[in-house]
Amino acid sequence: MEKRIDAKDPDLKTIVVTGPESTGKTAISAYLADALKCPWVPEYAREYIGSLKRSYTYDDLLKIAENQIRQKKEVEKTNPQILVLDTWLIITKVWFIEVFNDYPKFIDQYLTENRIDLYLICQPDIPWVPDPLRENGGEKRNYLLTKYIEEITCTGSEFVLIGGADDKRYTNALNAVKHHLKLSL
Repeated sequence: MEKRIDAKDPDLKTIVVTGPESTGKTAISAYLADALKCPWVPEYAREYIGSLKRSYTYDDLLKIAENQIRQKKEVEKTNPQILVLDTWLIITKVWFIEVFNDYPKFIDQYLTENRIDLYLICQPDIPWVPDPLRENGGEKRNYLLTKYIEEITCTGSEFVLIGGADDKRYTNALNAVKHHLKLSL
């Protein structure tokens, strides 16, 4: 019998906000955490990559993946009913594949054994805003959107595409969460 990496509390509902660069993931994550009165885990990759004084490596992405798991586990110890993650291992896996044409296989095992209740996939229907850490503007955002959908579909998790500008984007995200998790707020 295989050992489980981590057993998720069956009462915990985990929402991942994901999608291509510059699609409002962090703003939506913070908004949902406030609206749902729950904790959220900010995106670690931006913090980590932003602190490097060099180009990132495969080992850097490995550290990011490991830290994403560690941060999630730490918040889960507080026994929240709902947890929002600003990005997750799906993006990290695709990032590994796109940049290094390989990825650590523990990511697949972790994704299989720790199913996410709902992915909110932010569509690239708002302008891309360049910054020093962003690499994938233009049509690459649509390409990555397709890759994220393919990977999420492989996990068997539910997902909703989130679009719209300004407040409509936030409303769409909250309504998707309420509908799919059967919440009344």
